[in-house]
Amino acid sequence: MARDTSPSLFWGPLSTFGLSLAAITAIADQGHKWWMLKVFDIEAKGSVAVAPFLDLVMVWNRGISYGLFQQGSTWGQVILACFALAAVIGLTIWLARMTTFIGAAGAGLVMGGAVGNAIDRLVHGAVADFFSFHAWDYYWYVFNIADAAIVAGVVGLLYDSMFGSHKKVSNTP
Repeated sequence: MARDTSPSLFWGPLSTFGLSLAAITAIADQGHKWWMLKVFDIEAKGSVAVAPFLDLVMVWNRGISYGLFQQGSTWGQVILACFALAAVIGLTIWLARMTTFIGAAGAGLVMGGAVGNAIDRLVHGAVADFFSFHAWDYYWYVFNIADAAIVAGVVGLLYDSMFGSHKKVSNTP
């Protein structure tokens, strides 16, 4: 009897890869945040210059990207964490249908970053951000590993959506 290899709602051929990358990303993010807060003690140190263009700082972000939609209440943080969970569920369903590694990597990075930041919201009531890139008097927003993973993941998903193998036209009828 032939085995059905079509993807299920939550599982497909690249799900193991994408979900493994998500787990690695979330663990790396949470491990780095733990180290910055408990071992390096960034809150006590204030700003630490690492390079002429990079400082380590401590910022508690109670909103989303770029500090938008600030939430001062516990319920606001729970709602933002639930939004991240909904995004992870949606991306898991999408991942089950993906056919390229770059798409699966993108989904995994976004999911891992979303989980890492959601954990912060539920544990600390805000997201811990540390990296401050700057040039001359221009300072970019402060971010963390989860934020960088989300941005890289979105770039991967966009690339896959525009140039992925599913966009190639077959010459066969």
